[in-house]
Amino acid sequence: MARIDSSRRWYLFDYGNVISTAPTPQDWDLLAEATGAQDLQESTSAYWQHRYAYDAGSLASEEYWSLVCGERVERVRSAWLDVLDGNQWSHPNLETLDVLEDLDSRGEQLALLSNMPAAMVSQLSSAPWTRLFRHLFFSSSLSLVKPSPAIFEQVLAELSVDAAQVTFIDDAPANVAAARALGIDARLFDASSDLSRMLSQPADAGVPTALG
Repeated sequence: MARIDSSRRWYLFDYGNVISTAPTPQDWDLLAEATGAQDLQESTSAYWQHRYAYDAGSLASEEYWSLVCGERVERVRSAWLDVLDGNQWSHPNLETLDVLEDLDSRGEQLALLSNMPAAMVSQLSSAPWTRLFRHLFFSSSLSLVKPSPAIFEQVLAELSVDAAQVTFIDDAPANVAAARALGIDARLFDASSDLSRMLSQPADAGVPTALG
C-alpha cells in the first residue's frame, strides 16, 4: 500500500445506496418471509426503528432480530437473518464501482464510512471493492452512527486531515448536512447521479443547504 499523504484530498464514501444499490422488492419479500414481519422497508417498521442501535453495536444480533420479528430469536436463526440482510444490501452499483476504480487508478485516497452492523461487516469484508479503500470505518466498530457529528470527527482524527480536505458522498440528506456543518465538502448522491460529473464540480455545486 502506498504511503498516505495527509496533505492530499480524501474521498469518503457511504456504502448503502451508493456503492450498493437499494434492496429489490424480492429481497424485502424474502426477509419478510423469514421474519414473519411485513413492510420491513417502511421507515416506521421495526427493522428501521431499531436499526441505529443495531448499527451502533448497542444491540446484539439476536436482540435486534427479536425486535424485528416480535418474538424471541435465537442465535442460529438470527445468523440466517443477518445473511439475508447482508445479501439484500450487497448488489453493487456498477457505475459507482467504475468511478472508484478510476479514482484508485489516479492514486486518489479513498475511505469508507458506513452505518453497518458487525454481522454485515463480517459478511462483506472480503468483497473485491474493499481493496480500493485505504480506510474502512463502520458504525458498529466506532459505536457511533451517522449523522452524529462525533462519527465524522472521529474519522477526521483517524485520517489526520482537515475537514476541508475531505469530499464525502452519501445518499442521506441528514448525513450530508451533518458533514457540511463540520466543513466537509459533502455531496448528496442518488440513483440518477452522474458521480464522475458530481466529483468534478466545485465544492458547493449541487449540494443541499438544508434537509429535504
